Amino acid sequence: MIQNTSQLMKRFSHTLRTALPAVIFIVINAPTMADERPKVASSSKTKSSGDWCKRLSKKPGSIYRDTDNPIIQKFVLTGRLQWQAAYLTGEDTNGYGFSDYHTEVRRFRLGFRTKFLNYFSMSADVNLVDDASNLITPWPGGQKLGWGYEDFDVSLLAFDIKKAFGVDAVDKLSLKYGRHKLAIGTESWESSKRLLTLERSAIADKIYGGALPTGVSIGLEKGDWDLTAALYSTDAATPLGGNTEFLGGWNDGLAYYVSAGYRATKNFKLRFDYIYNNAEGNGLVGDDSLFRFNWASSLAAEYENDQWGMITNLFYGDNGDISNGVLRSNRQGEFWGAVVIPYYWLVEGKLQGVVRYQYQGSSESQGIRVDRRYTRSDHGSVVNAAINRRRGNEHQSIYAGVNYYACDHNLKFQTGLEHEWLNTPGVGTQGEVSTLTYWFGVSSYF
Repeated sequence: MIQNTSQLMKRFSHTLRTALPAVIFIVINAPTMADERPKVASSSKTKSSGDWCKRLSKKPGSIYRDTDNPIIQKFVLTGRLQWQAAYLTGEDTNGYGFSDYHTEVRRFRLGFRTKFLNYFSMSADVNLVDDASNLITPWPGGQKLGWGYEDFDVSLLAFDIKKAFGVDAVDKLSLKYGRHKLAIGTESWESSKRLLTLERSAIADKIYGGALPTGVSIGLEKGDWDLTAALYSTDAATPLGGNTEFLGGWNDGLAYYVSAGYRATKNFKLRFDYIYNNAEGNGLVGDDSLFRFNWASSLAAEYENDQWGMITNLFYGDNGDISNGVLRSNRQGEFWGAVVIPYYWLVEGKLQGVVRYQYQGSSESQGIRVDRRYTRSDHGSVVNAAINRRRGNEHQSIYAGVNYYACDHNLKFQTGLEHEWLNTPGVGTQGEVSTLTYWFGVSSYF
C-alpha cells in the first residue's frame, strides 16, 4: 500500500511539474473564470476595486453547488500564493556586524472543499513549492527553488452530528478526522492568508511550528461559547516531521488537546488553548518528534471595532525532556511568552497600520530561539558560531508595518520593520544578538 502511494505521489508530482505553467495561469486569471453573485466578505471594510476584485473575493473556484442534490452539494477549488522578501542587518555576540537578504515563494497551495451526502464535508490542500533559499544550512548540491508536489497541508473529513441526528441542544456539533492544524494562540488560529504581519511571532511558531497532526476532534458551539477537544497522534509522517503522506499513522504517542472560546461582547472575545504531549520516545529523530515540548498553553483576548483592534496573548509551557525529542538539558525546562498586536485603519478598508511586541523567555540557557525567518538563516560560519545556535533564554521583538488591501485579504501588500534582541548565555557565546529586518510581501488567495 505504501509503495503504491509512493508511486502515485511520484506520478502526481511529475504531472504537476509538467502542468505548472498552466496552473499558475489559472491561479492568476481565476477571478475572470466565474460569474457567481458575490457573497459578503469577511471584512465589512472592503470596498469595491472593480469587477476583478468582486470576482476574486466571491470564490471563483466554485465548480459545483446544488443543495438539492443528495449526493454532492458543493465542490470548490481553492488556491493560495504568497511571496515575500526581507533584508536584515545585525550584530552578533562578539560585536561583529552582518547583513543578508532573502526572497522566497512562501506558499503556493491548491486544494478543494466539498460537501456530500448532506452530512459530510471534506477539505484538503497540497503545497506545490519548496523554496530552500531561507534554510539554516544548505542542502547537498546547493539551495534552490523547486516547483511541484511538496507535501500535504490540512486534510480533514467532517461529519455534521447536529444536522444528522437533530441535536437541538447546541448550535453546532461536528466530528472531524484527518490532518489537523495545531491551533495554540491567536496567530496559529488565524490562517496565513489573513495574518496582519508577514510572519507569526517566534513564540507562536515555537509551539505551532507548522505541525499538522493526524487525529480526531469534536467541536461544538452554543451561544457565545465554542469548545474543541482532540486526540492527536505524535507520529511524524517523515523522520524530519514533514507531511508528505496524506495522513500520518498512530505508531508513536498521543497528544491531548482542548480549546475553549467565549465571546463576551460583540467586539470582545477570549480563548484558552492547551495541549499535553504524552510521548514516550527515546529521543531519536522521527520517534515521537512531531511536538518538541511536553505541554503548552495559551490565553488570548481580542478586541475589534470599526476603526481599531487589539490582540493580546499569553503563553506558558514546558519543553519536556528526551522523550519529547529534546535531547539537551539546556533546551529543556519551562518557557513563557507574551504577544501584543494593536492595529488601526489609516484608510478604512484599504490602509492599515500594525504593531506587534513579542517577548519570550525560558528557565534554561537555550530554552527558546528566534524564528526561522530570517535571523536563524545562514549568514556565514563566523556569525553562526557567535549567536549560540540562535537559541537563548530571553528574546524580544518589535514589528511595525503597513498593510494595503487591494481586495481585502484576497489580494494585499504588506511591508514592515522588525527589531529583535536575543540574550544568549553560554560558554564563549554569551551576550546579545540584535537584528533589524525590513519586510515586504504580496499575498493572494481564492
